[in-house]
Amino acid sequence: ADREAVMRLAADSAAFGEPVEAFLEDRRLFCDAVYRYYLDYEPEHAWVAVVEPEIVGFLAGCTDEARRARCLATRIVPGLAWGLLRGRYRVGRRTWRYALDALAAVIRREFPTVDSTQYPAHLHINVDAAWRGRGAGRRLMETYLEQLRRLGVPGVYLRTTNLNTAAVALYTHIGFRLLAARPTRLWRHVTDQAVENRCYGLRLN
Repeated sequence: ADREAVMRLAADSAAFGEPVEAFLEDRRLFCDAVYRYYLDYEPEHAWVAVVEPEIVGFLAGCTDEARRARCLATRIVPGLAWGLLRGRYRVGRRTWRYALDALAAVIRREFPTVDSTQYPAHLHINVDAAWRGRGAGRRLMETYLEQLRRLGVPGVYLRTTNLNTAAVALYTHIGFRLLAARPTRLWRHVTDQAVENRCYGLRLN
């Protein structure tokens, strides 16, 4: 029931706090590519922060990176390809430019890798700008981490950038440590600031 609100919140701040339309023409493509797995295939590990009657934040989690990778390969990516062929998504100059930049970033190895045996779980978290700094993000994180501990998951990681300073402060305060960082040119058409892709991890056992 919260799916639409979660997708809207995710897309509204996907470009360093700005709407995803900064680099894609169709937010449905972003939502389906990034968040469909969590909401359709692992909703039991998704949490929302609610200030009645609206959702002001969410956390979408995965407890097994290998399972997610299989689902992406067999369901999500084929679904995206079929949607593109059928004209479900609007694809224009911004989308093509981002796709080429993302491919170049992969080739240049600008995305840090994580040892999935130590950190099999990961998460995405987002809190509406008007509600940041009020404890919603911390409550979401603590709730999910407690869930992972009950499940016996040994570790969890997340991806972010150096520009996400407030979130990084929260992660490190909770106990996450920087695992790897690499400079990237992926966002050169979105921001004029130097961007560094980062991975933070937390051992749970």
